[in-house]
Formats: sequence, structure tokens, C-alpha cells
Amino acid sequence: MYALMRPLLFMLDAERAHHLTLNTLQAAHDLGLLALLPKPRHCQSRSVFGLDFPNPVGLAAGLDKNGVCIDALGALGFGFIEVGTVTPRPQPGNPRPRLFRIPQVNAIINRFGFNNDGVDALVENVKNARYDGILGINIGKNFDTPNEHAAEDYLICLRKVYEHASYVTVNISSPNTKNLRELQEKEALAHLLSALKSEQNKLTQQQGRYVPVLLKIAPDLTPEQVIEIADLLREYRIDGVIATNTTLSRTGVEGLPNAAETGGLSGAPVREKSTEIIRQLHTALQGEIPIVGAGGILSGADAQEKISAGASLVQLYSGLVYRGAGLVREVCDAL
Repeated sequence: MYALMRPLLFMLDAERAHHLTLNTLQAAHDLGLLALLPKPRHCQSRSVFGLDFPNPVGLAAGLDKNGVCIDALGALGFGFIEVGTVTPRPQPGNPRPRLFRIPQVNAIINRFGFNNDGVDALVENVKNARYDGILGINIGKNFDTPNEHAAEDYLICLRKVYEHASYVTVNISSPNTKNLRELQEKEALAHLLSALKSEQNKLTQQQGRYVPVLLKIAPDLTPEQVIEIADLLREYRIDGVIATNTTLSRTGVEGLPNAAETGGLSGAPVREKSTEIIRQLHTALQGEIPIVGAGGILSGADAQEKISAGASLVQLYSGLVYRGAGLVREVCDAL
């Protein structure tokens, strides 16, 4: 079905097609049509950072930033869903156009800039959803919050989403918020992780429920930076790490239409960079902290590559744009 729809969607502006797809999914769910889709084969449940996942294939953050389509997305066979990135205050993000396809190599460039309706709106949408599976909530900082006060933004979001999330992801790796990636540097990251861990412990005591906290990192790190981050993850007992976000590199898309657009590159060209970061993390962490693999998964074989490199779970996003929801079933079958 998606193979028939894709040429029509690709005739539209990419961001308009994105919203149309979500609206269509939600309408199909409301009509009960998604229940007719073939479901992935039942996979053995995997226990990762204290949660039992019915299958290891998740939806990456960014597709449903405000949590408006949780129930429909939950009907597509994912083992878990991650919504966001959400910030303390609503913000429009960067000017349009800000989403670009490079179909010749199954790639996407985006420079959204954390456009979202704010954490309070997301929480309301999550409360209204009927989805009872594993739900991650991805949090960030507002674009006008200086890095020296970034921890305050993350703590605001953590407090507000904690009781509604199965796990919380801390996004410090988007290339589309100015200087955000500086938070991956050792001193800044140590300060942030210390504050987050302290707050996580307080919220656990207050609510009688432990919610894992994950860190999402970039694919553009040096091996030395990966080791530094791994050491800090262990020092502050962070529950998991997602590798990776989008890349600033343009390797693999040189000379193609839209390749010169600024923003983060995702899809097939980031696959190898992401997998290499997973390998480095796996070696540095020595199995102490689980890794979620994301970046360039367009087939079951791509997902298996991430697992073989050391990931316990995988997430999809750009692959869904090019392959549709059938990719979820294919990846589940492969794993």
C-alpha cells in the first residue's frame, strides 16, 4: 500500500507530506483500518534497562514530536515508541523549508530545530493516548537557553514527563540547535548528567517508580570523545545510550540535489558512521550499559548489523519514509 502512496507523497513538500502521513495514519487508526495490517512475528521479549520489550524494534524520536499520533503509531507493530524532542516552552523551530529528501541514496536532511508545542502539550497528549506499550519521551532545551543553563531546561522536562514515560531520552546531539552539541564535551556533560541523576533519584523516591534515563549522542564523535562519554555514562550510572542522531557529514550525498542544505543528514549514508559509534561504545562500556542503535536502518540486514555491533535494541525513522511500515515487520523478522 505504501509503495503506491509514496510517489504521491514525494510530489509534496517533505514537511507537508510528513504531516499528511501522520494525519492519514491517525484517521486509519480511528477507522480501525490499521488492525488489518499484518503484524510482526512474535519475538522473544527482551529485558533492557529494566523494561520488557515485546520486540526490539522501536520508533525513533522526531517523527511524532508532540505525541499526537501515539495510538496509530502503536498499531504498526513497534516494540516501543519514542516521542519528542520536547522543550520546556513551545517554539516554532527554524524557518521553512527545513526538511529535504535525497531519494537517490535514501537520505533525508532536516534542520527543524526542536519545533514543538512544549512539554505541557505533549504531556496532555500522552495522558489522552490509549497506548499501553513502552513509551520513551525525548527531552531537549529551548533554543534561547544558554548552555550554562541547559541543565535547568532538561530538569524541567524530566520532572514533567517522568510519571508518564517508560524511559526518558536526553537529546544533546541535534545539530540544529546552536551549540547544543557542546553539551557532549566532558565538563559540560558531567555537570548535566550529575544534575539529571540526582533528579532521577529524587523523583524515584517521590513517585515510587524508577524511570530509566538515556543519552542520545551524535555520530560525529572522535574515538576519544566516545571513550570520555562512556566513562561519564558509567560514572553517573546512566541507564542507556542511543547511538546515533543525524550527521553533519555529507559523505555519500556529494553533488546530489539538496545535499548542500544545512542540517542533519539521516538515512542510508549515516549507517556506517552510526554502526562504528556503536562498536566503539560497546567496547568502551564493556556491556555495562545497554545501547540502542539508530541511523540508516533500511532493511533487516541493517538492523542486524547494529545488533552485531553491540546494540540491544534498534530504532527506525528515515527508513520508514522510504520503505513504509512494512519495514517494521521485516526488521522484526530479521532479528
